[in-house]
Amino acid sequence: MQVLLYDGLCGFCDQAVQFVLSHDPDGSMKFSPLQGEFAAGIFQQRTELQSVDSLILVQTSDVGHPQVHVRSAAVLEVARYLGWPWKGVLALYVVPRAVRDWGYDLFARNRHRWFGRYDACPLPSPEQRARFLA
Repeated sequence: MQVLLYDGLCGFCDQAVQFVLSHDPDGSMKFSPLQGEFAAGIFQQRTELQSVDSLILVQTSDVGHPQVHVRSAAVLEVARYLGWPWKGVLALYVVPRAVRDWGYDLFARNRHRWFGRYDACPLPSPEQRARFLA
């Protein structure tokens, strides 16, 4: 199972979730706002993530050991999941992680100013609700 944790109050993050929903090749990725119960459970298990205000991709294998990707790695792994042509951005893995994350952080610091901020998490459509975790 793959779950994308996102800032539910961020206008850009909401648009990114809508993009993934519309381009998901098999419709299996789940979503949960950072402000939700599922994310709180992840933060209890992985205390180093508690201060992360970023996209977090949680991939759970059949044996149940979650692999967690944050910041630029989360974006790249979502692109891998979406397949072509989005998978083309995986070429950015040649850029050192510190540089990728610097660019990610620069964008993240300005995302609310550029894309707005919600007072409450937008509700998914009835067709999409099953893919969202509290």
